Amino acid sequence: MDTAARPYRSVLYIPGSKERALDKAKGLPVDAIIFDLEDAVAVDEKVNARKLLADTLAAGGYGQRAQIVRLNGMDTEWGAEDLATIMEIGPQAVLLPKVESAEQVAAVAAKLDAHPACADTQIWAMMETSRGILNALAIAGAPRMAGFVMGTNDLAKELNCRFRADRLPMQSALQTCLMAARAEGIICVDGVYNAFKDEEGLKAECEQGRDLGMDGKTLIHPAQVAVTNAAFAPSEAEIELARRQIAAFEAAEAEGQGVAVVDGKIVENLHIVTAKATLAKAEAIEALG
Repeated sequence: MDTAARPYRSVLYIPGSKERALDKAKGLPVDAIIFDLEDAVAVDEKVNARKLLADTLAAGGYGQRAQIVRLNGMDTEWGAEDLATIMEIGPQAVLLPKVESAEQVAAVAAKLDAHPACADTQIWAMMETSRGILNALAIAGAPRMAGFVMGTNDLAKELNCRFRADRLPMQSALQTCLMAARAEGIICVDGVYNAFKDEEGLKAECEQGRDLGMDGKTLIHPAQVAVTNAAFAPSEAEIELARRQIAAFEAAEAEGQGVAVVDGKIVENLHIVTAKATLAKAEAIEALG
């Protein structure tokens, strides 16, 4: 799969301590999984969870789903051992909680650099504190950085803001991280929607995140997958329009013209870049099955 086009529509959190959940995730139609050793794991289960998760990921079975392991913070009593254990299996990616500086990322990157199994391991960052948001651009450019995950619950707690359907209190943070991610060419996925039985509310928040430019959304329950996948996938109308734009622009170029017109709107090269990206994403989604 073209990694540049790899979809991250649905990014589901799975507790690293729950063997049944880990097994069930192998059959879920999600684009990516965050195997969680942090918030989803009780204190007395931390040690067992890291071994269970390492053994589970080493055994495989997750197909083309992107696999991201959320570690405990390096400033906790579990973080260093989480990293040491997971590095042994050469994970696709590790997710660091409450990242506030590029230096935090660089310190973990240095440890990955020293481990032969981790030559291709990426680092993702939870963006969930005020300081982290304010340092988003530096963090996005840190070594091995591949993606941001918006931690909107923790951020709301720190800001002491209210949960609103329009997420007005979150807009500055969401857009700041999104712009930093785009500046450095990395992924940015939206925070969770807590009311997992509220499909209409989830749909509305997915559409808002999609329209902002987010690559996808983190999820707390498998029941949220279908709505999210649909919201962040190109629609049939968008795919058809992209094909017509490309065809019209190529025809215009053949006649020595620099622009085309489709449905009464000018189509320039920048629109063709977007159109080709739309088709590449649709093909990548189809490849995931």
